[in-house]
Amino acid sequence: MGFWDLLLFNVASVLGPRWIAVAANNGSSSISLWALAAVLFFLPTTLILTELSTRFPEEGGLYVWTKKAFGEFHGFVAGWTYWVYTFFYFPGLLMASVAMSVYAGGNSAAHLADNRTFLLAGSFVLLFAAVALNIVGVGIGKWLQNAGGIGTYLPLLMLIGMALYLWRTHGAATHFTWSNVMPQWNWDTLNFWPKIAFAYSGLELASSMSEEVRNPRTTFPRAIFGSAMSIVLIYVAATMALLAILPAHVVDPKAGVFQALTSGSATLRIGLFGIIAAVFVTFGNAGGVGSTVAGVARIPFVVGIDHYMPAAFGKIHPKWRTPWIAMLVQAVISLAILLITQLNETADNAYYILVDATNILYFIPFLYIYFSVIRLAYIEKREARDDVVLIPGGKFGVWLAGSIASVVTLGAIVLSFVPQADEKNKWLFETKLVVGTVGGVLLGLVLYWRGARAKAREAAAAARLAGN
Repeated sequence: MGFWDLLLFNVASVLGPRWIAVAANNGSSSISLWALAAVLFFLPTTLILTELSTRFPEEGGLYVWTKKAFGEFHGFVAGWTYWVYTFFYFPGLLMASVAMSVYAGGNSAAHLADNRTFLLAGSFVLLFAAVALNIVGVGIGKWLQNAGGIGTYLPLLMLIGMALYLWRTHGAATHFTWSNVMPQWNWDTLNFWPKIAFAYSGLELASSMSEEVRNPRTTFPRAIFGSAMSIVLIYVAATMALLAILPAHVVDPKAGVFQALTSGSATLRIGLFGIIAAVFVTFGNAGGVGSTVAGVARIPFVVGIDHYMPAAFGKIHPKWRTPWIAMLVQAVISLAILLITQLNETADNAYYILVDATNILYFIPFLYIYFSVIRLAYIEKREARDDVVLIPGGKFGVWLAGSIASVVTLGAIVLSFVPQADEKNKWLFETKLVVGTVGGVLLGLVLYWRGARAKAREAAAAARLAGN
């Protein structure tokens, strides 16, 4: 992958129309929360990932960095939780993606966004396509990610253009003032904060594929900063645009962007506009799934090579040279969780369980990333190469970026356990969330101890042979 491939890969990995819908559903105060999260989470994370990616451009990304900083056990925990988060992430992303795609059929198909059978069937098809293309290889799969980056960005630009025209000619559905744009610190905001932080995540995905990037030490920083700037701007502008077309209380948290495009198209009597945007986003969401499949599957692949996971995870496809076993296992477990979370839940409640579980598991390895950049500043010489892009300010800058990001991330983990204010059965919600996240971590620890004992036995056998 070159510069443009990596930049579009990052856009497909991070930018999500569903997060704009969730933000708009939360109200106009989300606009300032986007800016706050960009300063306190996205900026320090971007600086940290740029330094680590250029200092250690090795396959495996955060697993390798954590192992270098804290040893193999912590490296495994970071890599495992990062992989397990996708089990919950994919179902949520797939549900939102399919819900958005129905707007390609115009207003007459909009009801399918809440049809559970349609959402499940569409999710199966979308995940199958993304996995199949990435098993064939990054050379093929990157075109899905490129289409994803473009297909995600263009509909949001269309939304902004439509909103500006409607605002000027028909007025805005939401009245923006300094007071209602500022954060409203209430129960809903606390629950929303982890989601808005997670919406800025994904830049680390490409670092796990460093060996498949041309000139990683120069390509990574340019692509990371270029994509980061475009992502912040579009999140803020698109949220305002959505609220200019629809009031917050009617926004669908899964497919609000295309709900607004369809509504605006009907007002302007240009129904084709919304349909075109929905077609674009179908490719965009497929690219988002594909980029996550491609990046995250490298983690269990590298861990499998280190013999802490079953040996099959360390195998590559004989023809396409990709970690196909890890990708298939990832997909099968995700689909199983998608089915389980539907039990006794509405489509929206099941979606929020998946989103909160994703946040908790995803942010654990990010704590490791922030601690690792501080640790590696002392045990590895930072200025050893001229082509490394370092965090400004020396070790003080490293401590500042790592500390701010880790505090925000720890807060996001805690707040992810806060259910929606309108959740009727909070105990059932919490039980599913705790069982899913804690169970996922414990399974990883069992695998680690199994692998560690196997490695110890191999070492002892090798020592006996050497003695003889």
